[in-house]
Amino acid sequence: MPNELYLVRLIHGHSGRSCAGERLWSASLLTMGPAVGFLRARNHEGFDIYLWPFTTDRNAGYILLDLDRADPQIIHSMRANGHEPCVVLQTSPGNLQAWVHVSATPLEPAVATEIGRELARLYRGDPASTDWRHLGRLAGFTNQKPKRRWPGGYAPWVKLLHAQAGLATHGALLVEAAQHRLPDRIPPTSEAAPSSLGGAPDRSLTARAAAAIYQAWLNRLRIPQRFPQTDWSIADKWIAKELLRRRTPVAQVQAILQLGSPGFPRRHSNPDDYLRRTAARALAELESSPFPRREPLAQRLDSSAVASTDKIA
Repeated sequence: MPNELYLVRLIHGHSGRSCAGERLWSASLLTMGPAVGFLRARNHEGFDIYLWPFTTDRNAGYILLDLDRADPQIIHSMRANGHEPCVVLQTSPGNLQAWVHVSATPLEPAVATEIGRELARLYRGDPASTDWRHLGRLAGFTNQKPKRRWPGGYAPWVKLLHAQAGLATHGALLVEAAQHRLPDRIPPTSEAAPSSLGGAPDRSLTARAAAAIYQAWLNRLRIPQRFPQTDWSIADKWIAKELLRRRTPVAQVQAILQLGSPGFPRRHSNPDDYLRRTAARALAELESSPFPRREPLAQRLDSSAVASTDKIA
């Protein structure tokens, strides 16, 4: 789940008390040996390890669905309905957690909570786990809850079953429907459809968030490693294609390029026209490709997907 920072919380499985302090870590820092060693030691002491993609006062666009005693066909149904999860965890035998990436830009808390409720209703998820900042478990550690232990007393591992970065096909529809169900609290926003290339870039995206998204794709496509003398116009088009392939609205794609592409606008005399032409070329290449647009090109998500170097907050 590419994001700039992640909130990590440690909660004791027996007592429910939290380990002192909440930690904000980047993906690169979170996967370093000392950090993993620290979390393993606390897990051994009985603490469950939880994680949430962090954005100040908002939801980062990832919705958690808690599936206790899940039907094995639930994930297939989610994919068929365009609500495909980017991450699926087995938290204990028969129990799953799924993260659905519905928006490339942060969501208002009320909207994220409403989407969580709708997904829980559709797929028989836990209605008590639909809050906009609900924590999910971190794979690679054990589930310390007493009721989840094996008959012999062993704690089950939290296992990663699936990880594929990308927006859910109908994520934007979930956002739009949630906004319309909350007319008095969140006004609906109009987003450009993938086939529409008119209009200006989305101004709701912060420069910091756009840079994180751009850098994540830059590293996932290994552009700096493959092309040390990077032609940023070509890099912009490639990244635009990957974003459009995952149904990112064109206005958001243009904003990511405008705010995240190194040195932009560089020497472009008409930056807005450049953004429109880049998006148009990327979309044209996708339409002429022999592969369907929902075909994911990125490899499985790993620690290199996010290149944030922020220190612990």
